Order: sequence, then C-alpha cells, then structure tokens
Amino acid sequence: MKEALKEAGKSLATGDVPVGCVIVKDDKIIARGHNVREKSNSLFGHAEMIAIQKAVKKIGCWRLDECCLYVTLEPCAMCSGAMIQARIKRLVYGSREPKFGAHQSIINLFDAPFNHHVQVVAGVLEEESSRLLKDFFKKIRQQKSLNKTIDMI
Repeated sequence: MKEALKEAGKSLATGDVPVGCVIVKDDKIIARGHNVREKSNSLFGHAEMIAIQKAVKKIGCWRLDECCLYVTLEPCAMCSGAMIQARIKRLVYGSREPKFGAHQSIINLFDAPFNHHVQVVAGVLEEESSRLLKDFFKKIRQQKSLNKTIDMI
C-alpha cells in the first residue's frame, strides 16, 4: 500500500486527484498506475484502469486471477467491474469514497452474484490515504476562494 501511496503522489504533482494503485503477482509489483483523468482528459484515467491495462500487457493475459490490486481509494463501479472482469484475486484499499465507492459507500458490487468474486480488504493505511485526499481538496477550495476574491477586486 505504501507503493500505491507513492503513485498517488504522482497524481498530486500533476494536479489530479491523488489516487495511486499497484498490482502484485508472486510478491512482485507488476504494474503501477495513478490518476490522470484531468491530465489526459479521460474518464478512463483512473489509477486502477491504468494499472490493470499495464498488468495485462506485462503478463500477456487478461486474466489477472493470481494478482492483488492495492489502491489508495475505494474503487468506483467502473473500476470494480474491471477488477471482476479481470478476475483480480484480491483488492486492498485505503480510504472510503463516499460519492462513488462501489464496495462500502454507495453499493457493494463485489457482493453481486457474478461468476468471479474478488476478496476485499478495506481500510489499509486509511489515514494516510485520506489525508492526501483531504489536503488536495482543501487546496482546491482555497484556490477557488482566492480566485473568487481576485475576481471581486
């Protein structure tokens, strides 16, 4: 999870929401990803989607059934669906996502009766993951407030 947090820092550096992801197979990181939605102007620029694509390319197979995905934020429905489709063995995530979370927050897609079930571990390094996000959004709100003040002058 610490490596996923490092990936989240890369998103932060480019102005994207700080979400990071790594995929592990046989105790080795085979893929990394960080959020690039704003940078790439792509709704598919989620850390998990990028890491899944890289893992598939790395191992040469779309089935990631021996892999564990670590991500700093509870996945959305799109990313959760991709994990189910890719046959990810286990998901480990940090903080909850109250607006789009598809494990605990809004729905639990992983409990749906699909033919594959992803094991889920929630709340790993939750405080660190949450702090990154809170600091990011606090900075965004401060910037908007500053811009509003400047516009009034």
